[in-house]
Amino acid sequence: MSDLTHLDETGAARMVDVGGKAETRREAVATGRIAMSAEAATAIRDGLVKKGDVLAVARVAGIMAAKKTSDLIPLCHPLAISKVTLDLTPDDTGVTATATVALSGRTGVEMEALTAVSVALLTVYDMAKALDKAMTIDGIRLVTKTGGKSGDWAAPEG
Repeated sequence: MSDLTHLDETGAARMVDVGGKAETRREAVATGRIAMSAEAATAIRDGLVKKGDVLAVARVAGIMAAKKTSDLIPLCHPLAISKVTLDLTPDDTGVTATATVALSGRTGVEMEALTAVSVALLTVYDMAKALDKAMTIDGIRLVTKTGGKSGDWAAPEG
């Protein structure tokens, strides 16, 4: 079990010690989508949802979630994030969320970007569920990550 980074020699879960790693600039971009009826998509785009501005609330929820990732994912490190942006792009059949998270630190921010997207899309669902309970959230994935020992990475196109 010694090859598994999040387990100690007895097999117990542990948080990896990143204290000896160099601080580098790290950034991650994640994306995802919520699909819905044309009626719900139009109401969101035109600001007609009774609960309020869906996109504004979802953006704030996603940003807050990125900052709280270590409270949600058991072995994530609490991080001093220096940047979180969340772009929400509505269209005729849904909303696409793209989060960018960055810091200068010893561990990456992939989980923070993925969490931001997930919570933003869940917030869209919550705010618009009266219009369409059949909305689906999918395609949540890491798009790119930069920095750190493993270097840069980008998801394959397609």
